[in-house]
Amino acid sequence: MTDTPFWQRKRLDEMSPSEWESLCDHCGKCCLHKLEDAETGEVYYCDVLCHLFEMQTCSCGDYPNRATRVPACAVLTVDNIPQFGWMPKTCAYRRLSEGRGLPDWHPLVSGDPASVARAGHSVRSRASLADNDTDLEQHVTDWDL
Repeated sequence: MTDTPFWQRKRLDEMSPSEWESLCDHCGKCCLHKLEDAETGEVYYCDVLCHLFEMQTCSCGDYPNRATRVPACAVLTVDNIPQFGWMPKTCAYRRLSEGRGLPDWHPLVSGDPASVARAGHSVRSRASLADNDTDLEQHVTDWDL
């Protein structure tokens, strides 16, 4: 048996479902609403979260049914890895698909789920939940995502 962590010795398509899910650091960035410039394709993040987002856990409140309840929700799979370009640069799935390792603050590296927030990579207390009256264009953020 090797002491090399699974994310360093396996490709994304070789990971078990539990390994795949453990890559999520629960930063919440993928749950932020985004706007795409129709002409340039550039994606702009807003400081507004999906209505299913739970601030306490920094995760989806209905993860198994998220794509049904929120049709625009992007369910990340090995098959759509080429589409990860819109994901934040800090996303473990994106980082590994681009051949970069996990950062020191990632819970799999640090051993501490709170390391994400301490490193400033969590949306907790930086974003709010969407409501029907939210004008997303007024909420575009300049966070370094």
